Amino acid sequence: MSRPRRLRKTANVRRMVQETILRIEDLIYPLFLMDGQGQKEEVPSMPGCFRYSLDLLISEVKQAGELGIPAVALFPVIPESQKDNFGTESYNPDGLVPRAVRAIKQAIPEMVVITDVALDPYSSEGHDGIVQNHKILNDETVAVLVKQALVQAEAGADFVAPSDMMDGRVAAIRQALDSAGWIHVGILAYSAKYASAYYGPFRDALDSAPKFGDKKTYQMDAANAREAMKEVELDVLEGADIVMVKPALSYLDIIHQIKQATNLPIAAYNVSGEYAMIKAAAQQGWINEKTVVLETLTSMKRAGADLILTYFAKDVALMLRG
Repeated sequence: MSRPRRLRKTANVRRMVQETILRIEDLIYPLFLMDGQGQKEEVPSMPGCFRYSLDLLISEVKQAGELGIPAVALFPVIPESQKDNFGTESYNPDGLVPRAVRAIKQAIPEMVVITDVALDPYSSEGHDGIVQNHKILNDETVAVLVKQALVQAEAGADFVAPSDMMDGRVAAIRQALDSAGWIHVGILAYSAKYASAYYGPFRDALDSAPKFGDKKTYQMDAANAREAMKEVELDVLEGADIVMVKPALSYLDIIHQIKQATNLPIAAYNVSGEYAMIKAAAQQGWINEKTVVLETLTSMKRAGADLILTYFAKDVALMLRG
């Protein structure tokens, strides 16, 4: 009679044969930043997550670094007065994100800084691209994304992360970075980004919800898997250094399939809706937050993710440090 339970009989035996190990080094910490001084505003739909002014952002990044978290991803809250249909503020060299990158690199030079490349935080229409007659223009948007990526690279970003899902943007950004001499700046591509209902709290955090319609003409249909493989293949061919699946929890099968198809590192985004659901259930006393968080992130790594963007990053780092 086979007795698999022999390998589960004690905590030490279970640790010895554990197949998937979640590490602090796997974590990327997404952070919301805003203008001002001494400002820290909690996101109502994301308990424990805050929008930080630059001075307090630096303190938060330092704490993350002290916990061993190797990377942060920056997402800006832009005032309505600075938004337009062309996302002009996105490539302002003195804008919020370039200033934040320079400040982080000066204060914590070893921290890996990842910057979002998309127009929705800067768009008066709340879309990831330039709008004309209620349609999203692809090539015109890509030209602006290139400008945005170049400004972020010059500020000191280690990776630019196009999250827009416009066709051809990875190739255009890679060519522009190389031509400008930024050959060591990587591209973390949102390769399989789905048009998901799990993004609601994030749009609340950045005040970036679409002013009309939805994002289904550029983000992917939740029902599709083969399409994800095509998107990943294109991004790899165009020069991506890391590919990402977003959201993560309902798309573990996609992460697994991509793992079989590429040797590039794979990132998974544990998105705002996934975070909010765990927080809400934990606040009701229905689940144990710590064990559910660890189980959830471990499932993403077991599916094939090498890196995980998660708002739980600091909490998980503390858990893993014991």
